[in-house]
This record gives sequence, C-alpha cells and structure tokens, in this order.
Amino acid sequence: MNPTPRKINDSLSESNGDNEQHKQKKKKSSTQLPQPGTAQGSCAFDSAMITLVPITDAAHVVHGPSGCAASIWGNYSSLSSSSMLYKMRFTTDIDESDIIFGGAKKLYKGILELQRRYKPAAVFVYSTCITALIGDDIEGICKDATEKTGIPTIPVHCPGFIGSQSLGNRVAGEALLEHVIGTAQPEMTTAYDINLIGEYNIAGAIWNFLPLLEKLGIRVLSKITGDVLYKEVCYAHHAKLNVILDSKTLINVAKKMEKVYGIPFIEESIYGGEQINHCLRSIAANLENSDLGERTEKLIAEESNALEEKLTLYRLRLQGKRIVLSVKNFKSWLIIFASQKLEMKVIAICTQNNTESELARIKSLLGQDGIVLESESPEEILQVINNNQADILITESRYLDTALTAKIPFLDINKKRNHAYAGYTGILEMAQELYATFSNPVWEQVRQSVPWEVGRAGEAEGAGGAGGAGGG
Repeated sequence: MNPTPRKINDSLSESNGDNEQHKQKKKKSSTQLPQPGTAQGSCAFDSAMITLVPITDAAHVVHGPSGCAASIWGNYSSLSSSSMLYKMRFTTDIDESDIIFGGAKKLYKGILELQRRYKPAAVFVYSTCITALIGDDIEGICKDATEKTGIPTIPVHCPGFIGSQSLGNRVAGEALLEHVIGTAQPEMTTAYDINLIGEYNIAGAIWNFLPLLEKLGIRVLSKITGDVLYKEVCYAHHAKLNVILDSKTLINVAKKMEKVYGIPFIEESIYGGEQINHCLRSIAANLENSDLGERTEKLIAEESNALEEKLTLYRLRLQGKRIVLSVKNFKSWLIIFASQKLEMKVIAICTQNNTESELARIKSLLGQDGIVLESESPEEILQVINNNQADILITESRYLDTALTAKIPFLDINKKRNHAYAGYTGILEMAQELYATFSNPVWEQVRQSVPWEVGRAGEAEGAGGAGGAGGG
C-alpha cells in the first residue's frame, strides 16, 4: 500500500528540525496538505531522486513517463570516486495504454532486465504522479523482484503532487530507514566511526572535508548520500555519531537513528572558516577523547594559518567590495562567510527557498544595515544595486542582463556549479573566483560608451563650439 497523504504529512511534521517553524505551520493548517501549485518547480519526486541518486552503485528506475526522468537529468553534479552506474537513468516510459491497463507488469519485466544486464548492488524504484494515480503497487513489485533476483529492490513513494522539495527529501530518508539502514554489517568498526548526513557531494564538496577527518583518524562509515556505495548505507547504524551537514533535508534520518540505534547527532556546517572549526571541535568532543581534542586544535591552527596566508593576495584586491547576492539552490550564507574572510560586505540577499531559522541566521550575519529581498525581480535587484553602489552581483545566469544594465561584474553560481566551496579549500576557491571575476577585462569594456554614443557626443560638442564662435 502506498502511504496516505496524512501519513506522509505526519512524517514531515515529526522530522521538522525547526520547532518554531512547525508551530507556525500548525496554526495555518491542521492537515498541512499541499495546495495547488505548491509542487511547481522542484517537486517531491525531483528531490527524492536527488537525495538517493548519489548512491553510486545502485540503479535508479523512474516508474512513469520518460519526461520525469529527463526533468532531473544532470541537474546536480554529484560526483563519485567509484561506480558510475548512478549516472544512468532508467524509466518504464509509461504511455496511454499503460495508464489504462496498468504499468505493473512493465515495471516488473524492466527491473528483471535491468538486473540481468547491469548487476547493480540495489535498485531504487520511484513512483511518479501518473503511476501513483493509477494505483500501481510498486511495493509489491519490488518485493517480488527482490525474491526473484536476490538483489534489494527498494520502493520510493514520491509522486510529485504530495508536496515540494523538503518533503521529497524526507520521503527518501524514510525509504532508507525502512529498507536499507540496518540490513548489513561492516567488516570492522572503530571508536571513531561517524556518518555524514545531508551532503550530496555536489562538485566534489565532500572531498574537501574528508582529508581533514582522515588527518584526525576519524573514519566516515557512511555518507548519506554523497559518493557512497549501497552497502555503506546498509551498515550506517554502526556509527558512533551522526553529523548532519544540512538540517533542512535528512534530519528525520538522524532522529530515527538516535531513537532506534541510540546514535547521537549534531548539526554542523562545512562552509565557512569558523563553521568548519566548530564542526571539527564538535565531532572531537562527541567522540570523547582528550587526545583527539588536542589533535583537532592543532589541525585547526595549521589549516587556518595556511588559509590566511593564501588569502592575503586576494584580500588586497577584494576588500571593501559590496555584494548583492541572490542564490537559491544551496547555502547562500557560504558566500557571506567567504566575504567576511576577504573583508568584503554583502549588502543585500534574496531569501527565497530559505527556512525561518536560515532567514534569522542570514539577517544576523548581514547586520543591521543589511537588506533582505523578499522577491528576486530584476527591477528590484537593479534598484538595490544602484541605490547602494554595489560592486558585484552574484546569482544565477538569468540575471546577467541585470548586471550588464548596472555595469558591474557578475558571478554565476547555481545548483549546477562546477566548483566545491566546502572546507578550507572551498573558501580559497571562492576567493579565486571573485578575484577572477573582478579582474576580467570584459567589465571595463561594459562600462565604456558604445561607439555611436561617443560619435554623437563629439558632434554635440562641435556644434556647441561653432555656435559659441559665431556668437563672438
């Protein structure tokens, strides 16, 4: 049986990490069922796949029209250090006849053929709006396929109409808790085994942080779910600590693992110098080893000093520059942290797609004079730029014209970003990008008058001079 809307929304309510935000939502609606239009853009199906696709040696099957699989193709550049099977997209390509007669048999045959040809470690099957509406029993099909082949086949009940991105993340987490976590044993365990939760290794971000843990002798047992193998998720319940790197997504996984397996969790960030320091210290403190704490302080000092030395050149060029920021699809404040290191100033930021707790944090970082944009219309952004003498606009590529109109440098940072900003090296990466943007000679060209305007100005001056001579 597919979960009912009320059951899904109860799961969402239980897993919400922001109690105040939850209370506000309960006042607005007792059921919190999605309203028409709430799934527009990134829906539950999209975010469920984005959460689970980084399990690299598993196959991911979309039970629905081919357009659903195509909608997220390559949207997020999650990288892998081993298997590349996750890069492939499989779909049952439901058509009109399947809608009338049902697509269950087609899905079952497709799973068997997929397992025969590719030998995946596991198969994740995602329901879509159409197959959920016609009532295909993907849970029963997955159970039959598992019994037939011996390869775990996991149903993910994530039709887009159940809600937006946040709910899809949690539904994916519930699938892991019910069907994956706790189903295998590691070859060995140590006193320093941890799980990293909520980081999808976009552009290889997690690879900036793992070397720091390795230097401290801390082993990452499982990464849920960036650059992880299926078996590693299976034995994640043997970790001594869960470290949540994005509380907005999979906090329900950490809470239920604490309840069922007794694994404590902490919420940290690996974006920004002080945040990385705090993360390392918190991990060391929760693993309760005095020697580890001393080694952590030594590592932080070494990495911080090395970073400061490298940032000196960029700071000389960038300090005092004023930033207008509108980034929706990843942590907007990581740029704020980098700008503070470089003695730059973020004067305005767009708050779309941020939770109430994130919004409060952003306001505190911006300071009393900071401007919080409630919309991201080009007209409003341009007005803020002109009124506050901004030096650079950082947002998605569709706002390039706004920067050209304002004649200021533009930096495109979006969900498909090709640069990793996590860890100490991520701050240096951001500094290099900002430096390169300001040093690009194209912006000098943008500020110059176009040739025909220069010609008109010359003619006007000549006419004015002739008139003056005649009058004399």
